[in-house]
Amino acid sequence: MDSKKIIIAGLGPGAPEDMTPAVLNAVREADVVVGYKYYFRFVKPYLKEGCVCVDTGMKRERERAEHALRLAMEGKTVVVISSGDAGIYGMAPLLYEMIHGRTTALASSSSSVSAVSSPSPSAALASFSSSVSVPSPFGEVSVEVLPGISAFQKAASLLGAPIGHDLCIISLSDLMTPWSLIEKRIRAAAIGDFVTAIYNPKSQGRYWQLYRLREIFLLEGRSPETPVGIVRQAGRPEQEVHLTTLGTLDPEQVDMFCVLIIGNSQSYVASGRFITPRGYYRDEEQSDGRGKIGQNIMHESFRTILSEMQHPEVPRWRLWPLLHAIHTTVDFDMERCLWMDDRATEILYAMVAAGTLRHIVTDVTMAASGIRKGALDRLGVEVHCYINDPRSRQMADERGITRSQACMQLAAEEYPEALYVVGNAPTALFEICDLVRKGKMRPAGIIAAPVGFVHVCESKHAVKTLTQIPKIIVEGRKGGSNLAATLCNAILTFDDAEQLQPGRDV
Repeated sequence: MDSKKIIIAGLGPGAPEDMTPAVLNAVREADVVVGYKYYFRFVKPYLKEGCVCVDTGMKRERERAEHALRLAMEGKTVVVISSGDAGIYGMAPLLYEMIHGRTTALASSSSSVSAVSSPSPSAALASFSSSVSVPSPFGEVSVEVLPGISAFQKAASLLGAPIGHDLCIISLSDLMTPWSLIEKRIRAAAIGDFVTAIYNPKSQGRYWQLYRLREIFLLEGRSPETPVGIVRQAGRPEQEVHLTTLGTLDPEQVDMFCVLIIGNSQSYVASGRFITPRGYYRDEEQSDGRGKIGQNIMHESFRTILSEMQHPEVPRWRLWPLLHAIHTTVDFDMERCLWMDDRATEILYAMVAAGTLRHIVTDVTMAASGIRKGALDRLGVEVHCYINDPRSRQMADERGITRSQACMQLAAEEYPEALYVVGNAPTALFEICDLVRKGKMRPAGIIAAPVGFVHVCESKHAVKTLTQIPKIIVEGRKGGSNLAATLCNAILTFDDAEQLQPGRDV
């Protein structure tokens, strides 16, 4: 190796198989290895006889860099080691700063060393070569950086493929960066939908920062169901790998030895693996003739809706129908007026999946036509609408009731335990309530979304009294058949809610 040379080497996580051949060769030829003592155990098996290990202690990086420079000027081949990649929160930036006069550390550490002056433009250009000029008394030192596997890369490989798309890395340590700036970066990462790796997430003195990061991500629209990987001591014997979600992330289970990876809006977990798709299948899906273009549009729309919602941090059983409702109406007031019983979506989907809910009754054909045929065929569910049934007209004329009421009476005789979907007629809701109270029907569930000005609100209040029946209600005067149908579709596709993958049956 050349004299007066410093090699800044990234050791990777620490396992021998994760060190590059270039790093191992450098370590084998080193006269001196400078670093934090914890990392010497990773390189000692490769050191030549007589190689000296110099430890400057924890949090004494500048002193370590100064010492390496002096040893290099004595003609020794010096290898400065960092864990992971030396250029990512490691020693490489510090040594280059020091060489180019961006710090006064050399002047303050020894009376025999003068301050390094600011570089001229020509000196600045020298940083792009393997040799940089250092003012007297150091002369010229050649600096080389050897990359290593960073902690976020090792963590990602253990989790699956979570960094398959645009990503950023944020350190939560505010020792050298003001928290106000860190928070700006966190918010930018959340808004930009970046996969985000988190270094230095927590220590004994920094316990609240990860709580704040989670809060910001949720406030900026990242779904509570977003996968989060936690890897502790990546690549070392103490290694631990965990998967959770942004909504259930417990910062108390994290320490300074952990790296976190937070997924983007497309990330999902399959077979225990954290995956962020790159988009290789998009062109195929858009060109196949099976409605994939519509599905992709829904994906983009749902991401937009999540980013603009005021309160996206709601349970999945509420979020899924809410996303469908806003997508159909472009009305964010749905956050306020969409009401449902606890876990209603989940309960109704469970009935469909178990085969105990096989029939849906709508008040009008428009609502029936809006329920996805693909989902119905896939799940073996039938939709019934009696509005054009001659019996409804005859019954309405004979009894002096509306055709919607007659429809519900006929449906109660044939499908008393169906899911009832009402998007037009408040009289249909009143009739359902009356029939339930008389014991003539027991719906599996009710979607109440009639629209209008006369008796609409009252009919929805009446439905709320049916406390034993799962219900989804669009409160107030808003509603409509298209909205009723999309809420029904949200129930039929609830198994897609965990990964936020809408539009499978469009």
